[in-house]
Amino acid sequence: MRYRLLGPTGLYVSELCLGTMTYGGDQGIWESIGSLRQDAVNEQVKFAVDAGVNFIDTANVYANGKSETLLGQALKSLGLPRDQLIVATKATGSMDESPNGRGQSRHHLFNQVDASLKRLQLDYIDLYQLHGFDPLTPFEESLSALNDLVRSGKVRYIGLCNMAAWQIMKSLAISERLSVAKFISVQAYYTIAGRDLERDAVPLIQDQNLGLMVWSPLAGGLLSGKYRDAEDKGPAGARRAAFDFPLVDKARAFKCVDAMRTIATSRQASVAQIALAWLLAKPFVTTVIIGAKSMDQLRDNVASTRLRLDDAEMKHLDELSALPMEYPGWMVAYQGQARLKPPIKE
Repeated sequence: MRYRLLGPTGLYVSELCLGTMTYGGDQGIWESIGSLRQDAVNEQVKFAVDAGVNFIDTANVYANGKSETLLGQALKSLGLPRDQLIVATKATGSMDESPNGRGQSRHHLFNQVDASLKRLQLDYIDLYQLHGFDPLTPFEESLSALNDLVRSGKVRYIGLCNMAAWQIMKSLAISERLSVAKFISVQAYYTIAGRDLERDAVPLIQDQNLGLMVWSPLAGGLLSGKYRDAEDKGPAGARRAAFDFPLVDKARAFKCVDAMRTIATSRQASVAQIALAWLLAKPFVTTVIIGAKSMDQLRDNVASTRLRLDDAEMKHLDELSALPMEYPGWMVAYQGQARLKPPIKE
């Protein structure tokens, strides 16, 4: 297990982050994502920490709070040293049907921090993240509230999820103007079959030195190797059979799966390990969030840290999965190429 600095901080996090969406679901989409109970959660957390994972990600909306509760009990039951773990959670989604039961108002964020701390049985949250964009609450209000939570000691760092590049940059500028805490990480969907993030967000992440936390690195199981083609429904109980998410160009995805399957066979690895190894080789990726329904899945995913794709394999997969050029990207590249060549005087 390798460790990487999280954005512009001095905080090291493991290259794999244990995701907890599969904990506690018993109805709706959460049941199809995962319904692990306490014993299974304890086993996963212990295995991950023993393997070197020090980063765990959850959210208040996962299984309507049950994920946080199960994780908190696991941390307590296992007696894991709090100061060696980085625990992240989130707020924004609907927690009840009251008028203020969702969003990023000061009212909602303050209430949700306290509720998450209680469920997690913790005194502080290492990374508190906005789970998406709230079109009603101004960034000034949310950032001021988050800054107060940092100053209070309930939160140590702040991050965001699922926002457009312009929204991320706007938030950073507002933090600078108000002299309040800045977001240090971006949690986003990114896979070999879904590289849209590279158009705008990745250049911003690199320019602003933000940490990138990748969610759904196997595209909801589509890149796991258990699906043969776009029509295959997968094995019994497969998540995508009931919850076909995230959105993926399946024809394009299975071209990637076929190529990864060939590499996996030659490497005596799984297709999932190849998909994860491709992500871990990207220099702008800080950590990859892995969530599993079973210990076999978790063991397989953790084993990806021992796999290194060579230059030829990376080049082949990069070319196969490359995004089509769009304006203004191709024009920026064309006009900028001359400036990238250092001048030479004979």
